[in-house]
Amino acid sequence: MSVASTGHRPRVLVIGGGLQHVRKARELGLDVVLAQFPDEYDRSHWPYVDQALLLDYADVDRLLPLVRAVHEAYRLDAAVSLFELGLLPAARVNEVLGLGGESVATVELLLDKARMRRHLADVGVSPVASAVGRSAQDVREFVRVHGLPIIVKPIRESGSLGVFRVSDPADVDVVADRFRSLEDGNWTTKDLSSADSFDEFLIEEFLDGPELSVETLSFGGRHVVVAVTDKECDAGGFVEVGHAQPSGSSAETLHEVARLVTDFLDAVGLRNGPAHTEVKLTRGGPRIVESHNRVGGDRINELTEIVYGVDLERHALGAGVVEPLTTPPQPRGGAAVRFLTPEPGRVVEVTGVDAVRADPACVDVQVKVAPGNVVPPLTWNEDKVGHVVARGATAAEAVAHGKRLAAAIHVRTEPVA
Repeated sequence: MSVASTGHRPRVLVIGGGLQHVRKARELGLDVVLAQFPDEYDRSHWPYVDQALLLDYADVDRLLPLVRAVHEAYRLDAAVSLFELGLLPAARVNEVLGLGGESVATVELLLDKARMRRHLADVGVSPVASAVGRSAQDVREFVRVHGLPIIVKPIRESGSLGVFRVSDPADVDVVADRFRSLEDGNWTTKDLSSADSFDEFLIEEFLDGPELSVETLSFGGRHVVVAVTDKECDAGGFVEVGHAQPSGSSAETLHEVARLVTDFLDAVGLRNGPAHTEVKLTRGGPRIVESHNRVGGDRINELTEIVYGVDLERHALGAGVVEPLTTPPQPRGGAAVRFLTPEPGRVVEVTGVDAVRADPACVDVQVKVAPGNVVPPLTWNEDKVGHVVARGATAAEAVAHGKRLAAAIHVRTEPVA
Protein backbone atom coordinates (compact mmCIF):
# COMPACT_ATOMS: atom_id res chain seq x y z
CA MET A 1 0.00 0.00 0.00
CA SER A 2 2.02 2.93 -1.28
CA VAL A 3 1.05 6.28 -2.75
CA ALA A 4 3.99 6.12 -5.14
CA SER A 5 3.24 2.63 -6.43
CA THR A 6 -0.54 2.92 -6.73
CA GLY A 7 -0.74 6.50 -8.03
CA HIS A 8 -3.73 7.29 -5.84
CA ARG A 9 -4.53 8.03 -2.22
CA PRO A 10 -4.44 4.61 -0.52
CA ARG A 11 -7.74 3.29 0.82
CA VAL A 12 -7.81 0.85 3.72
CA LEU A 13 -10.66 -1.25 5.06
CA VAL A 14 -10.48 -1.23 8.86
CA ILE A 15 -12.45 -4.07 10.42
CA GLY A 16 -13.58 -3.46 14.00
CA GLY A 17 -11.38 -1.76 16.56
CA GLY A 18 -11.64 1.60 18.27
CA LEU A 19 -12.00 5.21 17.25
CA GLN A 20 -8.25 5.75 17.59
CA HIS A 21 -7.61 3.29 14.75
CA VAL A 22 -9.59 5.15 12.11
CA ARG A 23 -8.18 8.45 13.41
CA LYS A 24 -4.63 7.15 13.01
CA ALA A 25 -5.40 5.82 9.54
CA ARG A 26 -6.67 9.24 8.51
CA GLU A 27 -3.60 10.92 10.01
CA LEU A 28 -1.48 8.65 7.81
CA GLY A 29 -3.19 10.11 4.75
CA LEU A 30 -5.39 7.09 4.07
CA ASP A 31 -8.99 6.99 2.92
CA VAL A 32 -10.88 4.80 5.37
CA VAL A 33 -13.67 2.30 4.95
CA LEU A 34 -14.82 1.00 8.32
CA ALA A 35 -16.64 -2.30 8.96
CA GLN A 36 -18.12 -2.05 12.44
CA PHE A 37 -20.94 -3.25 14.66
CA PRO A 38 -23.81 -0.74 14.33
CA ASP A 39 -23.89 0.08 18.04
CA GLU A 40 -20.17 0.95 18.03
CA TYR A 41 -20.39 3.57 15.27
CA ASP A 42 -21.44 7.18 15.90
CA ARG A 43 -20.80 10.72 14.77
CA SER A 44 -17.37 10.79 16.44
CA HIS A 45 -16.21 8.56 13.56
CA TRP A 46 -17.43 10.90 10.82
CA PRO A 47 -14.27 13.04 10.41
CA TYR A 48 -12.16 9.93 9.79
CA VAL A 49 -14.38 7.52 7.85
CA ASP A 50 -15.26 7.80 4.14
CA GLN A 51 -17.60 4.79 3.98
CA ALA A 52 -19.01 2.67 6.81
CA LEU A 53 -20.31 -0.90 6.60
CA LEU A 54 -22.41 -1.46 9.70
CA LEU A 55 -22.97 -5.13 10.44
CA ASP A 56 -21.74 -8.10 12.43
CA TYR A 57 -18.48 -8.28 10.49
CA ALA A 58 -17.63 -11.71 11.91
CA ASP A 59 -20.33 -12.98 9.52
CA VAL A 60 -17.95 -13.09 6.56
CA ASP A 61 -20.63 -14.31 4.15
CA ARG A 62 -22.50 -11.03 4.72
CA LEU A 63 -19.35 -8.92 4.81
CA LEU A 64 -17.74 -10.08 1.56
CA PRO A 65 -20.48 -8.96 -0.90
CA LEU A 66 -20.50 -5.49 0.65
CA VAL A 67 -16.72 -5.23 0.51
CA ARG A 68 -16.69 -6.38 -3.11
CA ALA A 69 -19.13 -3.61 -3.99
CA VAL A 70 -16.97 -1.01 -2.25
CA HIS A 71 -13.86 -2.38 -3.95
CA GLU A 72 -15.46 -2.15 -7.39
CA ALA A 73 -16.49 1.45 -6.79
CA TYR A 74 -13.49 2.79 -4.87
CA ARG A 75 -10.69 0.20 -5.02
CA LEU A 76 -9.32 -0.95 -1.70
CA ASP A 77 -5.59 -1.38 -1.12
CA ALA A 78 -5.70 -3.44 2.08
CA ALA A 79 -7.93 -4.84 4.77
CA VAL A 80 -6.62 -4.51 8.33
CA SER A 81 -7.92 -5.42 11.76
CA LEU A 82 -6.41 -4.73 15.17
CA PHE A 83 -9.22 -6.52 16.97
CA GLU A 84 -9.30 -10.28 17.60
CA LEU A 85 -12.71 -10.83 16.04
CA GLY A 86 -11.69 -9.02 12.85
CA LEU A 87 -8.44 -10.86 12.10
CA LEU A 88 -9.92 -13.71 10.10
CA PRO A 89 -12.43 -11.51 8.21
CA ALA A 90 -9.53 -9.22 7.21
CA ALA A 91 -7.52 -12.18 5.95
CA ARG A 92 -10.52 -13.49 4.00
CA VAL A 93 -11.12 -10.09 2.40
CA ASN A 94 -7.46 -9.74 1.41
CA GLU A 95 -7.46 -13.24 -0.06
CA VAL A 96 -10.69 -12.85 -2.04
CA LEU A 97 -9.71 -9.44 -3.44
CA GLY A 98 -6.08 -10.37 -4.03
CA LEU A 99 -4.76 -7.62 -1.78
CA GLY A 100 -1.95 -9.54 -0.11
CA GLY A 101 -1.74 -9.44 3.67
CA GLU A 102 -1.40 -12.43 5.95
CA SER A 103 -2.72 -15.68 4.58
CA VAL A 104 -5.94 -17.19 5.88
CA ALA A 105 -3.91 -20.30 6.76
CA THR A 106 -1.54 -18.33 9.02
CA VAL A 107 -4.34 -16.43 10.74
CA GLU A 108 -6.30 -19.66 11.29
CA LEU A 109 -3.20 -21.31 12.73
CA LEU A 110 -2.79 -18.51 15.26
CA LEU A 111 -6.47 -18.44 16.19
CA ASP A 112 -6.77 -22.21 16.63
CA LYS A 113 -4.51 -23.02 19.59
CA ALA A 114 -4.85 -26.78 19.15
CA ARG A 115 -3.72 -26.63 15.52
CA MET A 116 -0.90 -24.32 16.52
CA ARG A 117 0.33 -26.78 19.15
CA ARG A 118 0.26 -29.67 16.67
CA HIS A 119 2.09 -27.62 14.07
CA LEU A 120 4.80 -26.53 16.50
CA ALA A 121 5.30 -30.12 17.58
CA ASP A 122 5.64 -31.17 13.93
CA VAL A 123 8.32 -28.55 13.20
CA GLY A 124 10.10 -28.89 16.55
CA VAL A 125 9.56 -25.34 17.83
CA SER A 126 8.64 -24.91 21.50
CA PRO A 127 7.08 -28.37 21.98
CA VAL A 128 4.36 -28.48 24.65
CA ALA A 129 2.26 -31.54 25.44
CA SER A 130 -1.38 -30.91 24.50
CA ALA A 131 -4.61 -32.59 23.44
CA VAL A 132 -8.17 -31.66 22.53
CA GLY A 133 -10.80 -32.84 25.01
CA ARG A 134 -14.57 -33.01 25.35
CA SER A 135 -15.04 -35.01 28.56
CA ALA A 136 -13.71 -35.82 31.99
CA GLN A 137 -12.29 -39.04 30.56
CA ASP A 138 -10.16 -37.00 28.13
CA VAL A 139 -8.78 -35.00 31.06
CA ARG A 140 -8.08 -38.13 33.09
CA GLU A 141 -6.21 -39.73 30.20
CA PHE A 142 -4.05 -36.64 29.67
CA VAL A 143 -3.22 -36.50 33.39
CA ARG A 144 -2.39 -40.22 33.40
CA VAL A 145 0.24 -39.63 30.73
CA HIS A 146 1.55 -36.18 31.64
CA GLY A 147 0.70 -35.69 35.31
CA LEU A 148 -0.42 -32.54 37.12
CA PRO A 149 -0.68 -29.57 36.99
CA ILE A 150 -2.40 -28.97 33.65
CA ILE A 151 -4.22 -26.14 31.89
CA VAL A 152 -7.70 -26.46 30.39
CA LYS A 153 -8.75 -23.58 28.13
CA PRO A 154 -10.79 -22.69 25.04
CA ILE A 155 -9.31 -23.52 21.67
CA ARG A 156 -10.10 -20.19 20.01
CA GLU A 157 -10.76 -17.53 22.66
CA SER A 158 -8.55 -14.79 24.12
CA GLY A 159 -8.48 -12.38 27.06
CA SER A 160 -7.86 -15.13 29.66
CA LEU A 161 -11.43 -16.33 29.10
CA GLY A 162 -12.26 -19.77 30.49
CA VAL A 163 -8.74 -20.74 31.56
CA PHE A 164 -8.50 -23.34 34.36
CA ARG A 165 -5.40 -24.57 36.15
CA VAL A 166 -5.87 -28.09 37.55
CA SER A 167 -3.40 -28.97 40.31
CA ASP A 168 -5.57 -30.99 42.70
CA PRO A 169 -6.51 -34.56 41.67
CA ALA A 170 -10.02 -33.85 43.00
CA ASP A 171 -10.50 -31.28 40.23
CA VAL A 172 -9.59 -33.62 37.38
CA ASP A 173 -13.09 -35.13 37.20
CA VAL A 174 -14.96 -31.80 37.42
CA VAL A 175 -12.98 -29.34 35.26
CA ALA A 176 -14.69 -30.49 32.06
CA ASP A 177 -18.12 -29.72 33.56
CA ARG A 178 -16.87 -26.37 34.84
CA PHE A 179 -15.59 -25.52 31.40
CA ARG A 180 -18.81 -26.59 29.68
CA SER A 181 -20.85 -24.55 32.19
CA LEU A 182 -19.38 -21.42 30.57
CA GLU A 183 -21.94 -21.97 27.80
CA ASP A 184 -24.52 -20.56 30.23
CA GLY A 185 -22.72 -17.21 30.50
CA ASN A 186 -24.30 -13.98 29.33
CA TRP A 187 -22.02 -13.68 26.29
CA THR A 188 -22.53 -11.41 23.29
CA THR A 189 -21.42 -12.00 19.71
CA LYS A 190 -18.51 -9.65 20.40
CA ASP A 191 -17.25 -11.76 23.33
CA LEU A 192 -16.84 -15.12 21.63
CA SER A 193 -15.26 -16.27 18.38
CA SER A 194 -18.08 -18.75 17.72
CA ALA A 195 -21.24 -20.19 19.25
CA ASP A 196 -19.53 -23.54 19.92
CA SER A 197 -16.52 -22.14 21.81
CA PHE A 198 -17.23 -24.34 24.84
CA ASP A 199 -17.91 -27.64 23.06
CA GLU A 200 -14.25 -28.68 23.09
CA PHE A 201 -11.26 -27.56 25.12
CA LEU A 202 -7.49 -27.63 24.88
CA ILE A 203 -5.56 -29.54 27.55
CA GLU A 204 -1.92 -28.53 27.99
CA GLU A 205 0.92 -29.26 30.34
CA PHE A 206 1.32 -26.39 32.79
CA LEU A 207 4.21 -24.09 31.93
CA ASP A 208 5.63 -22.86 35.23
CA GLY A 209 7.51 -19.56 35.34
CA PRO A 210 7.22 -15.81 34.72
CA GLU A 211 5.28 -14.72 31.66
CA LEU A 212 6.34 -12.15 29.07
CA SER A 213 4.80 -10.86 25.91
CA VAL A 214 6.89 -10.03 22.86
CA GLU A 215 5.71 -7.22 20.60
CA THR A 216 7.01 -7.58 17.04
CA LEU A 217 6.64 -6.03 13.61
CA SER A 218 7.35 -8.05 10.49
CA PHE A 219 8.33 -6.68 7.10
CA GLY A 220 8.31 -9.21 4.27
CA GLY A 221 9.30 -12.03 6.63
CA ARG A 222 11.93 -9.97 8.47
CA HIS A 223 10.93 -9.83 12.13
CA VAL A 224 11.85 -6.96 14.44
CA VAL A 225 11.38 -7.35 18.20
CA VAL A 226 10.11 -3.93 19.24
CA ALA A 227 9.47 -4.56 22.94
CA VAL A 228 9.31 -7.26 25.58
CA THR A 229 6.63 -6.70 28.22
CA ASP A 230 6.70 -8.07 31.76
CA LYS A 231 3.29 -9.30 32.92
CA GLU A 232 1.74 -9.49 36.39
CA CYS A 233 -1.39 -11.58 36.95
CA ASP A 234 -4.00 -11.81 39.69
CA ALA A 235 -3.89 -14.41 42.44
CA GLY A 236 -5.67 -16.87 40.15
CA GLY A 237 -2.78 -16.62 37.74
CA PHE A 238 -4.47 -15.68 34.46
CA VAL A 239 -6.11 -12.26 34.50
CA GLU A 240 -3.47 -9.61 33.82
CA VAL A 241 -3.41 -6.82 36.43
CA GLY A 242 -0.24 -5.06 35.28
CA HIS A 243 2.32 -4.72 32.48
CA ALA A 244 5.69 -2.99 32.33
CA GLN A 245 8.35 -2.12 29.76
CA PRO A 246 11.21 -2.60 29.23
CA SER A 247 11.44 -6.14 30.57
CA GLY A 248 13.62 -6.72 33.59
CA SER A 249 14.89 -10.06 32.24
CA SER A 250 18.59 -10.55 31.65
CA ALA A 251 20.15 -9.81 28.25
CA GLU A 252 20.80 -13.54 27.81
CA THR A 253 17.16 -14.41 28.50
CA LEU A 254 15.88 -11.68 26.18
CA HIS A 255 18.16 -12.94 23.40
CA GLU A 256 16.84 -16.47 23.87
CA VAL A 257 13.23 -15.23 23.89
CA ALA A 258 13.76 -13.14 20.75
CA ARG A 259 15.24 -16.12 18.92
CA LEU A 260 12.34 -18.36 19.96
CA VAL A 261 9.72 -15.84 18.86
CA THR A 262 11.33 -15.19 15.45
CA ASP A 263 11.58 -18.96 14.90
CA PHE A 264 7.93 -19.25 15.89
CA LEU A 265 6.80 -16.49 13.51
CA ASP A 266 8.70 -18.19 10.69
CA ALA A 267 7.10 -21.51 11.61
CA VAL A 268 3.54 -20.17 11.42
CA GLY A 269 4.25 -18.25 8.21
CA LEU A 270 3.75 -14.70 9.47
CA ARG A 271 5.20 -12.28 6.92
CA ASN A 272 3.96 -8.78 7.68
CA GLY A 273 2.50 -6.63 10.41
CA PRO A 274 2.32 -6.86 14.18
CA ALA A 275 2.31 -9.88 16.44
CA HIS A 276 1.76 -10.20 20.17
CA THR A 277 3.35 -13.43 21.40
CA GLU A 278 3.11 -14.68 24.97
CA VAL A 279 6.06 -16.63 26.37
CA LYS A 280 6.65 -18.47 29.66
CA LEU A 281 10.17 -18.61 31.12
CA THR A 282 10.28 -22.22 32.30
CA ARG A 283 13.16 -24.12 33.86
CA GLY A 284 13.58 -25.85 30.50
CA GLY A 285 13.84 -22.54 28.66
CA PRO A 286 11.29 -20.19 27.12
CA ARG A 287 8.09 -21.72 25.70
CA ILE A 288 5.38 -20.23 23.52
CA VAL A 289 1.99 -19.83 25.24
CA GLU A 290 0.07 -18.38 22.28
CA SER A 291 0.28 -15.61 19.71
CA HIS A 292 -1.92 -13.22 17.74
CA ASN A 293 -1.23 -11.31 14.52
CA ARG A 294 -2.30 -8.03 16.08
CA VAL A 295 -1.06 -5.45 18.54
CA GLY A 296 -1.34 -6.52 22.17
CA GLY A 297 -4.25 -5.21 24.21
CA ASP A 298 -4.24 -3.90 27.77
CA ARG A 299 -2.56 -0.58 26.77
CA ILE A 300 0.62 -2.32 25.61
CA ASN A 301 0.79 -0.08 22.54
CA GLU A 302 0.82 3.00 24.79
CA LEU A 303 3.70 1.54 26.83
CA THR A 304 5.63 0.82 23.63
CA GLU A 305 5.12 4.39 22.41
CA ILE A 306 6.36 5.84 25.71
CA VAL A 307 9.38 3.56 26.09
CA TYR A 308 10.44 2.92 22.49
CA GLY A 309 8.81 5.70 20.47
CA VAL A 310 7.08 3.18 18.21
CA ASP A 311 3.34 3.21 17.52
CA LEU A 312 2.62 -0.40 16.57
CA GLU A 313 -0.91 0.50 15.46
CA ARG A 314 0.35 3.05 12.92
CA HIS A 315 2.65 0.42 11.44
CA ALA A 316 -0.23 -2.07 11.23
CA LEU A 317 -2.59 0.40 9.59
CA GLY A 318 -0.06 2.02 7.27
CA ALA A 319 2.08 -0.82 5.94
CA GLY A 320 3.84 0.61 2.90
CA VAL A 321 3.18 4.16 4.10
CA VAL A 322 4.99 4.12 7.45
CA GLU A 323 8.75 3.63 7.13
CA PRO A 324 9.72 0.05 8.14
CA LEU A 325 11.94 -0.50 11.17
CA THR A 326 15.42 -1.73 10.35
CA THR A 327 16.67 -2.49 13.88
CA PRO A 328 15.09 -2.98 17.30
CA PRO A 329 14.55 0.38 19.05
CA GLN A 330 16.29 1.18 22.32
CA PRO A 331 14.34 2.03 25.49
CA ARG A 332 14.24 5.60 26.74
CA GLY A 333 12.77 5.17 30.20
CA GLY A 334 10.09 2.97 31.71
CA ALA A 335 6.31 2.72 31.58
CA ALA A 336 3.72 0.57 33.31
CA VAL A 337 -0.03 0.04 33.35
CA ARG A 338 -1.92 -0.98 36.48
CA PHE A 339 -5.52 -2.15 36.28
CA LEU A 340 -8.27 -1.34 38.74
CA THR A 341 -9.80 -4.44 40.31
CA PRO A 342 -12.13 -3.37 43.13
CA GLU A 343 -14.27 -5.71 45.17
CA PRO A 344 -17.27 -7.05 43.22
CA GLY A 345 -20.58 -5.37 43.93
CA ARG A 346 -22.58 -2.26 43.16
CA VAL A 347 -20.48 0.90 42.94
CA VAL A 348 -21.31 3.40 45.68
CA GLU A 349 -18.53 5.95 45.19
CA VAL A 350 -15.48 6.64 43.00
CA THR A 351 -12.84 9.03 44.38
CA GLY A 352 -9.25 10.03 43.73
CA VAL A 353 -9.35 10.20 39.94
CA ASP A 354 -8.67 13.94 39.61
CA ALA A 355 -5.70 13.79 41.99
CA VAL A 356 -4.21 10.86 40.09
CA ARG A 357 -4.69 12.62 36.77
CA ALA A 358 -2.77 15.63 38.10
CA ASP A 359 0.17 13.54 39.30
CA PRO A 360 3.34 14.12 37.19
CA ALA A 361 3.91 10.35 36.87
CA CYS A 362 0.45 9.76 35.39
CA VAL A 363 0.20 9.42 31.62
CA ASP A 364 -3.41 8.25 31.45
CA VAL A 365 -6.18 7.23 33.82
CA GLN A 366 -9.53 5.74 32.89
CA VAL A 367 -12.34 4.48 35.11
CA LYS A 368 -15.18 2.70 33.35
CA VAL A 369 -17.63 2.53 36.26
CA ALA A 370 -19.71 5.08 38.14
CA PRO A 371 -22.09 4.89 41.10
CA GLY A 372 -24.86 2.44 40.30
CA ASN A 373 -22.78 0.23 38.03
CA VAL A 374 -21.99 -3.34 39.07
CA VAL A 375 -18.41 -4.62 39.30
CA PRO A 376 -18.33 -8.33 38.36
CA PRO A 377 -15.97 -10.92 39.86
CA LEU A 378 -12.58 -10.88 38.13
CA THR A 379 -12.77 -13.85 35.76
CA TRP A 380 -11.29 -12.52 32.50
CA ASN A 381 -9.69 -9.38 31.11
CA GLU A 382 -12.99 -7.67 30.26
CA ASP A 383 -13.95 -7.61 33.96
CA LYS A 384 -11.35 -4.95 34.79
CA VAL A 385 -12.94 -1.56 35.41
CA GLY A 386 -10.14 0.87 34.60
CA HIS A 387 -6.42 1.52 34.54
CA VAL A 388 -3.58 3.90 35.25
CA VAL A 389 -0.61 4.31 32.90
CA ALA A 390 2.51 5.69 34.60
CA ARG A 391 6.00 6.59 33.48
CA GLY A 392 9.36 6.50 35.27
CA ALA A 393 13.09 6.62 34.67
CA THR A 394 13.05 2.80 34.77
CA ALA A 395 10.42 0.10 34.51
CA ALA A 396 10.67 -0.54 38.26
CA GLU A 397 10.02 3.13 38.99
CA ALA A 398 7.06 3.16 36.60
CA VAL A 399 5.60 0.04 38.26
CA ALA A 400 5.93 1.67 41.69
CA HIS A 401 4.18 4.81 40.42
CA GLY A 402 1.46 2.72 38.79
CA LYS A 403 0.73 0.81 41.98
CA ARG A 404 0.73 4.00 44.02
CA LEU A 405 -1.62 5.80 41.67
CA ALA A 406 -3.97 2.83 41.28
CA ALA A 407 -4.19 2.53 45.07
CA ALA A 408 -5.17 6.22 45.25
CA ILE A 409 -8.33 5.57 43.22
CA HIS A 410 -11.06 4.23 45.47
CA VAL A 411 -13.98 2.39 43.89
CA ARG A 412 -16.21 1.63 46.86
CA THR A 413 -18.75 -1.13 46.35
CA GLU A 414 -21.49 -2.78 48.32
CA PRO A 415 -22.95 -6.26 47.93
CA VAL A 416 -25.68 -6.59 45.33
CA ALA A 417 -28.92 -7.53 47.04
